[in-house]
Amino acid sequence: MNNLTQAIWVEINKARRAPLPLLALIGFMIVPLISGVFMLVFKDPELASRLGIITSKAYLVGGEFTWPAMFNFLNQAVTTGGIILYSFVGSWVFGREFADRTVKDLLALPTGRGAIVLAKFVVILGWSLLATTLVYLCGLGMGLIVGLPPLTPELFWPQTAQFALATTLTMVLVTPISFLASAGRGYLPALGGAVLAIVMAQITVVLGWGEYFPWAVPALLTQGITVGAASYIVVLVASLLGILGTIGWWELADQTG
Repeated sequence: MNNLTQAIWVEINKARRAPLPLLALIGFMIVPLISGVFMLVFKDPELASRLGIITSKAYLVGGEFTWPAMFNFLNQAVTTGGIILYSFVGSWVFGREFADRTVKDLLALPTGRGAIVLAKFVVILGWSLLATTLVYLCGLGMGLIVGLPPLTPELFWPQTAQFALATTLTMVLVTPISFLASAGRGYLPALGGAVLAIVMAQITVVLGWGEYFPWAVPALLTQGITVGAASYIVVLVASLLGILGTIGWWELADQTG
């Protein structure tokens, strides 16, 4: 336990000193800002006529000046963009050790490889929770700033629960991407895997198999589609396989090359 705690602090310090996690967090904040702009477009038809391009894109995600429309945009943006950003940070946390050639030094520490992997996952999860929470709070703030109607408990809790569920399912799917960063010894295989996951999610949804493809499940939930237990199981299995695969690879693979 002491080794794990120490490893977590080491990974936290790495993330704190590096610019990439902060830049990714700042980039994620674009989501609530754009949602606020879209709400202004829906609120003011005259403004909408002056911003024709933004208007057309805004109406594609639900053209109403309401809290459900606001949450709908946040949900879609986080479940789709979140796959990229969560994966981006996940690939950096694992892939940087190979890109910076620090993996040998890391393994020379008196800490088990399994503890190192778990510490990295803790940091990824912590960053993802922080980023998602900030996006959610900023989204609520933007809704208040643009003058959306009062948010009643009957509306707040179901929308918040849907947002929390969809984003949680998206976050836990970073583990297979982390495995690709480890097995591929760098960023590119992981980022390629994330892009492929998004593409396959779109294809499986079109074919009617989306509820059985892990990366498609969060997006289906944000669209109000009811999914069965099998959908949650495939997400859980994919996440667990990512964790076990990453730990197994770090434990068994030759890291001296």
